[in-house]
Amino acid sequence: MTSIQVILAIVSGGLVGFVLGLLGGGGSILATPLLLYVVGVQDPHVVIGTSAFAVAVNAYANFIPHARAGHVRWKIAAYFAILGAIGAYFGSLVGKLIPGKQLLFLFAVLMIVMAVRMSMPKKKEEETGNAGEQVHYLRVVVIALVVGVLSGFFGIGGGFLIVPGLIFATKMPMIAAIGSSLLSVGTFGLTTAVNYSLSGLVNWWVVVEFVGGGIIGGIAGVFLANRLSKQQSALHYLFSGVVMAVAIYMLFINAEALKL
Repeated sequence: MTSIQVILAIVSGGLVGFVLGLLGGGGSILATPLLLYVVGVQDPHVVIGTSAFAVAVNAYANFIPHARAGHVRWKIAAYFAILGAIGAYFGSLVGKLIPGKQLLFLFAVLMIVMAVRMSMPKKKEEETGNAGEQVHYLRVVVIALVVGVLSGFFGIGGGFLIVPGLIFATKMPMIAAIGSSLLSVGTFGLTTAVNYSLSGLVNWWVVVEFVGGGIIGGIAGVFLANRLSKQQSALHYLFSGVVMAVAIYMLFINAEALKL
């Protein structure tokens, strides 16, 4: 890597960390396009393997304060993480077999889905969780496996799918779902990264630079979030617009993969 690419990797990681700190999620979806089009990593599979490890480190780092605050339902979190990791392993196996441009085209479609979901009004915590939690284990198994496969296939954490999945399967409060989901996000990302690394598809120098920038950016994001708490809704709309624009760009330049 050139010195310029090193700087761009740190800045890109800082941007992802900043968004995660500011909005509490969603920033990791930008890791792949940033590594591809800003840092200049050429191989889409190396990008996905690298970003998966960076996502895992970030998720585990954010999991610790939630665990200390008592926001983790450990039994369900462990079940979901273990089952989802199995799905992530098989999803990453399939992902490595898909041609790069086709994989990026499908990733862009996922980004559009996420952008739409982020722009939807959030339910209040008391509307998304009941005082008496009811665990539907069949739902936990099915959702964990499906989300794990998607996470491994695309090299993402899958938090935006895990949180509503946990609420649907267990009726736990939003804050508990967020805290519990981070164990799965980290585990899915780590499973995917290990699988990709065995095929030599992880750039470890980029991981270090990306994570280092992410730590600094995350601190700045949390600092600013405390001062812009009343503008969180507007910030989500703005970020979803950015994700949508990047996704449309990725669709356009990779459409040839599907001969569109």
